Amino acid sequence: MGKYVLKRIGLMIFTFLIITTICFVLIKMLPLPAVKAMGRDVKLILARREAMGYNKPILVQYALYWKHLLHGDMGLGEQMYTGLEITDVFFTKLPYTVIVNLYSILAAIPLGLLFGIYAALRKNQWQDHLVSTLVMLFISVPSYVWAFLVQYLLCYKTGWFSLTVASRETTEFFSWAMFTSMFPAIVSLGIYTIAGLTRFTRAELSEVLTGDYLLLARTKGLTKTQAVVRHALRNAMVPILPMILGEFIGILSGSLIIESIFAIPGIGALYVQSVNLRDYNFFMADTVFYTLIGLASGLVIDLSYGFIDPRIKMGAR
Repeated sequence: MGKYVLKRIGLMIFTFLIITTICFVLIKMLPLPAVKAMGRDVKLILARREAMGYNKPILVQYALYWKHLLHGDMGLGEQMYTGLEITDVFFTKLPYTVIVNLYSILAAIPLGLLFGIYAALRKNQWQDHLVSTLVMLFISVPSYVWAFLVQYLLCYKTGWFSLTVASRETTEFFSWAMFTSMFPAIVSLGIYTIAGLTRFTRAELSEVLTGDYLLLARTKGLTKTQAVVRHALRNAMVPILPMILGEFIGILSGSLIIESIFAIPGIGALYVQSVNLRDYNFFMADTVFYTLIGLASGLVIDLSYGFIDPRIKMGAR
């Protein structure tokens, strides 16, 4: 187990270095916005770029970037939030991303499990076909399409909710006003999670329900409900629980598209803005954060299999 964990951590670090290096080189290949087009003091901007090392060779810039990053310095904003520490801006926006994802996951997980269990218990009946058709529809259609539909129906047509999320200055994070302003975004985020979890739960539980040991449990006198709850669900949850755990870890990652559509001032929207405005430091800060979250969630999910079911030996051949 220990050797497997060390091996996975080593691979995670190697993958992290490859991704960050590629992203650093690609973003540096994009030209910076023209100074005159920025409408600010030309000499001040040129001096700041010189101090940031933008005029040095790309390998030197890469070495300087890691030197500062290892000391906890992600740099200052140039095109966005000029002169402000990136870490300060980052942690100011992170709560918006966490809250909207937390609400959507807390609502999506029980619904996805219930629909998946219901479809598995009604396998090959009209209820199963209906659920499976809706699941395929929700998964196949891009998330931004559902976001626009939700925004049109719940915000524009009915006027029940606001088009954008309330700011921190006007309401508390955990308040009814904040929840209602985030509700359309929560629905848009939760649709895909519900559909994915429903499909996965239905597939796993359907396979378990056809097992020989479940037939043996019925012959010993257990009712169908007892056999499903005591045996089928317990075994089906082995691959499902790590998936749910991954969803909670992914709370921090947010959604680039949904946050942009609903004007959520989170790190997802910040990532999109950094690419459009070509702010190198903000782009690399978001890249490092997203890469670490993705790699760490994969590691935690793999390790969780061994804790959920001790019969699974991690790293065994």
